[in-house]
Amino acid sequence: MSSDHVQSAERSADSAEAPFLELLARGASADAYEQPVLLARADGRPPGRIAALERAKLLALRVRSEIEGRRRREAELSALFETAHDLAGLRDLDAVLQAIVQRARSLLGTDVAYLSLNDAARGDTYMRVTEGSVAARFQQLRLGMGEGLGGLVAQTARPYVTDDYFKDGRFQHTQSIDAGVRDEGLVAILGVPLMIGPQVIGVLFAADRRARVFEREQIALLGSFAALAAAAIDTANWLTETRSALDRLGRANEIIRDRSGVIERASDVHDRLAELVLRGGGVHDVAAAVSEVLDGMVEFAESSDAPAAPLEASRAEGHAVRHGDDWIAAVAAGGELLGALVLRGHPGLDPVDQRTLERAAMVTSLLLLARRSASEAEQRVRGELLDDLLDARDRDPRLLRERAARLHADLDGSHVVLAARLDAGAADADQEASARRRLWSTASHLATTRRGLAAARHGGTVLLLPLGPGDTATTLARRTARDLGTAVRERVTVGASAPVERLAARPDAVAAAYAEGQRCLEALLVLGRAGDGAAAEDFGFLGLLLAGDRDISGFVERTIGRVVAYDERRGTDLLRTLDAYFGCGMSPARTKDDLHVHVNTVAQRLERVGRLLGDDWQSPARALEIQLALRLHRLSSATSP
Repeated sequence: MSSDHVQSAERSADSAEAPFLELLARGASADAYEQPVLLARADGRPPGRIAALERAKLLALRVRSEIEGRRRREAELSALFETAHDLAGLRDLDAVLQAIVQRARSLLGTDVAYLSLNDAARGDTYMRVTEGSVAARFQQLRLGMGEGLGGLVAQTARPYVTDDYFKDGRFQHTQSIDAGVRDEGLVAILGVPLMIGPQVIGVLFAADRRARVFEREQIALLGSFAALAAAAIDTANWLTETRSALDRLGRANEIIRDRSGVIERASDVHDRLAELVLRGGGVHDVAAAVSEVLDGMVEFAESSDAPAAPLEASRAEGHAVRHGDDWIAAVAAGGELLGALVLRGHPGLDPVDQRTLERAAMVTSLLLLARRSASEAEQRVRGELLDDLLDARDRDPRLLRERAARLHADLDGSHVVLAARLDAGAADADQEASARRRLWSTASHLATTRRGLAAARHGGTVLLLPLGPGDTATTLARRTARDLGTAVRERVTVGASAPVERLAARPDAVAAAYAEGQRCLEALLVLGRAGDGAAAEDFGFLGLLLAGDRDISGFVERTIGRVVAYDERRGTDLLRTLDAYFGCGMSPARTKDDLHVHVNTVAQRLERVGRLLGDDWQSPARALEIQLALRLHRLSSATSP
């Protein structure tokens, strides 16, 4: 070929590339590159010119594609760099994950992007962040491992892509997942795993609402974003653990400082308690000292006044027990409960302060034992005085009063003699002797606090207690049975005498009253009422046999006194009607003949009797007592002047 032809071909090629360079320069669309070829053909240019334009077009399109690819890679790298920058300054994990999902959606040009995380506790995966989603049900989806495309990615740790979700049978479709995807209108879905080391922690998705083929480069790009998201989550977890460790260190530091203060307080309370013991302080002094140290209200309570369940738990465990907002520390010696220290309104008690309360309870028990030892001599004196009264050895009223006055007792007041006994014998002699000692000790303490006397006698205990205002022999017996039983933690049965007075002048009355109390005690046991307390007046006509003074008028008053009083006030014949009714075999028809009245009159009188004596007045036991009372009433009326 001649040089002229070569130069001509080169000029033709240069002129053919010129329009395409201009298109490249202004970033024209791919369709615009067909225009120079079409114009040349329309102008009838030579085939060589058209061929040159075709070659130039293909070259320009390759250059354009390369430029577009580089631009896309630059944008991807820029997005990845910005995401990495966000990760480096991580402050809010949700904000970083939201940025990752937004950038993935933008770069892949999808309608929706979202991220799910695995829930190890529930064994599934759930939506954490969404971008472009409009369906609430889709945003709240939970996918079981292996369910749906995302569940398959989470289970296998491999990317999965589908061009048409509902036509793809490679993964398990479920009603709830398909309903959420259908609500969102998704068709093409790409999912890549979020991984920390070998562990899958979630899935990053990009999805379109139309059929679409995701290119390999797009899958790789989404995988890069998934790696950044996993790193963000790992960093956030690490920061959380670091903050938690720092918090724990801070709390440990505070605990160390608190322990130092607690040790100082413990030393202080030890010194105070030692001083109290040395100078003979009382239980309330201990409570006051511990109140100052624990910065709360500490009170000593008798065992009967403290909550039973926590008190017993504290005694059994040997530690203070929480009860609501209070703490209960049992004050015990051996197996005997002496009371409790109660810390009020202090639910958050420090363990060292708890031990301080327990130590104070121990000191309190020692003080009580010391006080008991000191009072045992006084109790023996009280027992000796009661023994003398029971045996009538010392009949000088003046000496008896003097001995009683030294014990703060008043023998001229109204008293009740109580016979107390444990419910049953123990398994062996030692246990029985121990139980009796506890009963005697408790009874002596009770007598001391109530200004009475107590003594051990006949395998049980006898008490001489003053009768307080509003008290009866029955109420005193029941209260004493309850108090003694609570203190010794066994059933104690108590029989009471009728009230006796002027014992200094009538010491023999004590022995008679004790015999009456013993009979009531035996009657309670025979009737199966162990652990109860009663006086002769509680046994109806049987009480006439139990009572030492055979209180016939009292029995009549208790049994039919209301009917007697009604007849006296109204001038009626209810007593005579009752006599006739029982005499006629409790037959109203025969009674009306005996009284010569109408049967309705008998019915009305008996109805009135029922209102006065109670609905059960015709029961066999009550009827027997009423008949006996009627006869005694007739006898007493016949012998009275």
